[in-house]
Amino acid sequence: MKHTLLISQNQKVAYWSYGEPTHPVIVMVHGFRGTHHGLELITKELRGFYVIVPDLPGFGESDPLDEHSITQYVQFLNEFMARLNLAMPPVLLGHSFGSIIASHFAAAYPRAIDRLILINPIGAPALEGPKAVMTKLAIAYYWLGKKLPQRASKSWLSARPIVLSMSIMMAKTKDKTLRQYIHNQHLTHFSSFSSPRAVAEAFHASVSHTVTEKAEHITMPTLLIVGEKDDITPLKKQQELHTKMTASELFVIENVGHLIHYETPKKAAGAIMTFLRAPLQ
Repeated sequence: MKHTLLISQNQKVAYWSYGEPTHPVIVMVHGFRGTHHGLELITKELRGFYVIVPDLPGFGESDPLDEHSITQYVQFLNEFMARLNLAMPPVLLGHSFGSIIASHFAAAYPRAIDRLILINPIGAPALEGPKAVMTKLAIAYYWLGKKLPQRASKSWLSARPIVLSMSIMMAKTKDKTLRQYIHNQHLTHFSSFSSPRAVAEAFHASVSHTVTEKAEHITMPTLLIVGEKDDITPLKKQQELHTKMTASELFVIENVGHLIHYETPKKAAGAIMTFLRAPLQ
């Protein structure tokens, strides 16, 4: 079900809810250039939870921020969750770029959430390691997109060959039907950004921060759901992230990369339900 919420300065936030409001609450934060649509396959597999998924500011149907930095996204999330008027602290879940926002929020507001779940967490700096060259090319791509005239910029940043190439690179499944579904999802929703400025600023935030920055400050029980073949953060780096967190569990899904939310939603949902139904230690 779709909802609209007004927060500070009459900023509109669109969010979607799934399940029964009487159930324990999970608030989910989607990844870069995504919308709530990307997490829907996981929400459909969860049983016994009330799931809330906003479109991040600047994407989908939510208004942009004055500045799309991690600090501003954390402040947004804090206000959004406060305006929900929940009876109990919810579970917070973040995927990819959303994992950075969620982890920084958890470190800043530990009493605001019950547990933390990070899917395909960004555990390594984007400007280091084997993907550094690709990251630098992407930085140039978004920088140019922000500098071009409005119409040319939108076309440049939404170019079908670019979006499709990204989708092909990240998808690991050999299932042709699933691959086509993933590509269609990216082609449909990956350009739902409010402006070139918003998407360029959000990209800069995504490559300038990691979950690891806040790992030692996250004290609540945390579940890390990672892909064995994730190209964004290799498994070794995810294992290192796990060791830096005082109360984390690591769940590795084989033969999947950075698109757990599309390729293995049932396995992810199963790990989430097991984690949340286990008694706190």
